[in-house]
Amino acid sequence: MKRIAQFHKVSFEQFKKGWDLGGNVEEIYQQIKLPKRATTGSAGYDFFMPITVELKPQETIKIPTGIRVEMNDEWVLKLYPRSGLGFKYRLQLNNTVGIIDSDYFYSDNEGHIFSKITNDTNEDKTVVLKQGEGFMQGIFIEYGITIDDDATSLRNGGFGSTTK
Repeated sequence: MKRIAQFHKVSFEQFKKGWDLGGNVEEIYQQIKLPKRATTGSAGYDFFMPITVELKPQETIKIPTGIRVEMNDEWVLKLYPRSGLGFKYRLQLNNTVGIIDSDYFYSDNEGHIFSKITNDTNEDKTVVLKQGEGFMQGIFIEYGITIDDDATSLRNGGFGSTTK
């Protein structure tokens, strides 16, 4: 296996800037767990809930994970809901698949990964995501570029920052 990345926590100051869900922010920050694979055969790294939340049908929440990832060039981290949550509750990432580029790590926001999720159930099910429970998974994928690629710009932001 290629070892191409490492997860880190964002600084407390950066986490606090992105946190708007209440509670003791310092305590929540201290309990953040870095993403992990569950088994040696797992492709995905599980991201863990920083707090417990209840999502009723059609409710949405933005979750500051407190996580950033440093990875080699020519790799991307793709984010998906955990399979079981999607199957049982139709839990969805609002952007369908999150894309974390290798240069996002160096952004002004330290590459802080956020997730916006919706309980998209059509069976009237409420989902409870407990603190410390995996809710999203990230898979590293190698990618290539075209022969005539001439990108020279550097990223400095998150959503939409590369098209400004």
